[in-house]
Amino acid sequence: MGMFQVLVKIANPANPELFFEEKFWVDTGALYSFIPEQKLNEIELSPLHTRDIILADGRRDRRLLGEALFTIPALKETLTCPVIFAPKESLFLLGATALENFGVDIDPTTKKLKPIMGIVGGFIGSK
Repeated sequence: MGMFQVLVKIANPANPELFFEEKFWVDTGALYSFIPEQKLNEIELSPLHTRDIILADGRRDRRLLGEALFTIPALKETLTCPVIFAPKESLFLLGATALENFGVDIDPTTKKLKPIMGIVGGFIGSK
């Protein structure tokens, strides 16, 4: 498929004036978005939980998890998404949870995010 980046603005939901913008690698293989913890600390983002994760190289780790405001300018939309406090010097990764929240998939030909139809499960009750 090939990797590509998208510009993302990350803000603290408790104080949206605290934010940064960065190019993120789109990573459908990552469940959560991954941001170096020092960048999240700079915008005073508070962790909410911890998560056990498996890194791309197979190592297991336990990392802090929080929620941040994600704005993807190309989509003209802002949503709250979970984020892992990644080790210092980690790549910025836009994970599958954020992609699903925004209702987008990857277009491998154009290397851009493309809107998808949301699927809602359920059955119509019978009488």
